[in-house]
Amino acid sequence: MLTDGETMSVDVVIVGGGACGLTAALAARDAGAEVLVLERHRRCAGSSAMSLGALCAAGSRSQADHRIEDDAARFLADIMRKTDDRADPVLAGAVARESGPALDWLSARHAVPIAVDLAWRPAFGHSARRMHSVPERTGEALMARLQNAAEQAGAMVLTQADVTDLDSTPDGRVQAVRYRRPDGAASVVACGALVLASCGFGANRAMVARHIPAMRDARYFGWEENTGDAIRWGQAMGAALGDMDAYQGLGLLAEPHGIDLNPRLLIEGGIQVNAQGLRFSHELDDVSGQGARVIAQPGGFAWVIYDERIDAACRGLAQYDALIGLGAMRSGDSVAALALACGLPEPELTETLASLERGGDRFGRQFDQPPLRPGFRAIKVTGALFHTQGGLVVDATARVVRRDGQVLPNLFAGGGAARSIGGPGGSGYLPGAGLCMAVTLGRLAGRGAATVL
Repeated sequence: MLTDGETMSVDVVIVGGGACGLTAALAARDAGAEVLVLERHRRCAGSSAMSLGALCAAGSRSQADHRIEDDAARFLADIMRKTDDRADPVLAGAVARESGPALDWLSARHAVPIAVDLAWRPAFGHSARRMHSVPERTGEALMARLQNAAEQAGAMVLTQADVTDLDSTPDGRVQAVRYRRPDGAASVVACGALVLASCGFGANRAMVARHIPAMRDARYFGWEENTGDAIRWGQAMGAALGDMDAYQGLGLLAEPHGIDLNPRLLIEGGIQVNAQGLRFSHELDDVSGQGARVIAQPGGFAWVIYDERIDAACRGLAQYDALIGLGAMRSGDSVAALALACGLPEPELTETLASLERGGDRFGRQFDQPPLRPGFRAIKVTGALFHTQGGLVVDATARVVRRDGQVLPNLFAGGGAARSIGGPGGSGYLPGAGLCMAVTLGRLAGRGAATVL
């Protein structure tokens, strides 16, 4: 670990020690740059550690090993289809092209083993099996591996370093970064290039209310340090902002436990019903927008209904196992028993489950899994805002773009600090896109920062 000092100078400073920042550090070190990562919190974690640890990528070596047909063109087509062609095609194209190679690079060069997770069926807008994860299948494990790799590569990592402002020239060239330590000591570090990787603004309620009014009163299930500082700094330097109303919502936050339920329970054939025992949506068409749908239900909650088959398929998933241990799951050997356990009206729940076997779903969902059978299971969930998806506009190399269309000389951004590939609003988000953006743009930003020195 780096010890604090009054002043210093390094080639590349990275603000934010999440998946994006640590990946950027690895890429910059590979290019021969001296790197300092400044992380506000006492440890490197962020939204990356809170996630399920899954990221989407196309054209990876792991996919090829499993004979999965997928490539950048197919991934890009899925992105544009999911966003109704409203995603930035330049950024989306770069992410689609670079995502698979980024994972191969992390695995082969830096011993961060990320492989395709065959248990994730194509859903929520993905047309191929392209969800990848580390063996432990958690965000915490991914972060631990990335931090170890960054330190092994020689990157300096300073935690509890709260960046307060940037020093730049009139033409937008960043010269130094100012930060403060817990004891109040202020330091300045000069840099040749800067990477902003400090995520979005989900914890800044004023910014959420201004840019995402539909989620202004939603529960925030995200990292409390995500206050939008990087976006504000970039904007002050003339950077353009894009898709500021975009966000990743959650419709699967276990209530009252505050643990996100893995969507595989739905992918495997589970459903969601409201307090009236009725389904209210196509559960697999909009993983992010489902959060607002759940919030709109009576009482602002729903139940995920599944059965013993799905329960067995999902055992071993860290968050799911934790919820079982906390007693979040209700069960019933019959519809009547399940209705009683959940406080749901039996006639309506019976009709809901019976309708699944009759076909012709009114929401347009195709049930290609076996129908739900007794031993039923259920977990209560609510909706929430996980993290924002709008931010600084970046080009295909992760360089920050000004409002006049020109690029800032030595400023790069990635992760939640940068505009994502989900287009405007909350319905363009693809599962795993958050970590995909973090790793892919992190690599591009770190590599690019090392070349402008």
